[in-house]
Amino acid sequence: MPRLSLSHWDASRIRRNLLAGALCLTGMILQGAWAQTTTDWPAKPIRLLLGYPTGGGSDIVARLIAKPLGERLGQSVVVDNKPGAGGNIATEMMVRAAPDGYTLLFIPSGHASSAAMKKQLPFHPVNDLHWISTITTYPLALAVVPDSPIKSFPDLVQRAKAEPGKISYSSVGVGTAMHLATEWIESEADIQLNHIPFKGGVGPMTELLAGRLDVMVDTMTLTAALLKEQRVRALAVTSPKGKSPIAGVPAVADFYPGMVFESWLGIAAPVGTPAPIIERLNREIRAVVESPPVRQRLQELGGQPQASSPAEFRARVERDIGNLRKVMLDRKIDQE
Repeated sequence: MPRLSLSHWDASRIRRNLLAGALCLTGMILQGAWAQTTTDWPAKPIRLLLGYPTGGGSDIVARLIAKPLGERLGQSVVVDNKPGAGGNIATEMMVRAAPDGYTLLFIPSGHASSAAMKKQLPFHPVNDLHWISTITTYPLALAVVPDSPIKSFPDLVQRAKAEPGKISYSSVGVGTAMHLATEWIESEADIQLNHIPFKGGVGPMTELLAGRLDVMVDTMTLTAALLKEQRVRALAVTSPKGKSPIAGVPAVADFYPGMVFESWLGIAAPVGTPAPIIERLNREIRAVVESPPVRQRLQELGGQPQASSPAEFRARVERDIGNLRKVMLDRKIDQE
């Protein structure tokens, strides 16, 4: 029987064909595995990480969304508070989690201010997250106790000009939205306030009500309830001009046009989470946000219910980071 002989070209072609076949088979197996995973998802409870303590504004909204979202998905969505580092501990945990749809992040606009403030983060603040949807947008509010000698926003400015650095205000940390937004106000009004940073939660509210803090700068999600109970009095909000959500309370932009700062809350997932899971989450989040009970509650908390597409959410984050970096440059605030 004659001996078969293969040319170098024939042998190379066979090897290429075998390799292509193996890769194709591997791809089919992986595709089938992903399809099975996304078809069965969710098959267990979902963890919703939050980088702030219980009781704060973002925690209130996270728990408001988690229950009906879990009901629509058929599995519990459990809020897991991991406070610290301006929310970055929870973000890093989510970024490093398996992209299987079982670890999500409830993320506030403080993420953008942290990205602007930090020289280096253990993750890329935009590219390492899959932005699913915003939940709500809302202004910040400047509030005082009812019997405060500071009677209005113009009065605050006048007193701050008379005694630079004396009037204290709160934030939930250096470089957070509250801090940088107030720096922006100081720049516009040409005043100097005394920044008192907290670690989040109800610390600013406690200090304000105890008389150890002059002005609380916080989200409407926390401030709205205190206003309703008449435990605080609002001086101004950071809404667009003429669009304050509180009757009789002006926007800072009414006095200083262009000084607008709207915070947001949203949900993100690890990069690499399968598209069908992202699409399902976006669809269910939209349904939750647009449901009458949740919509009404978000409005009661001083926010504007606003679900978005992943692309819209990502664009908002990129824009906010750019704007806040400009504030830092103008105010000569060094990155940490």
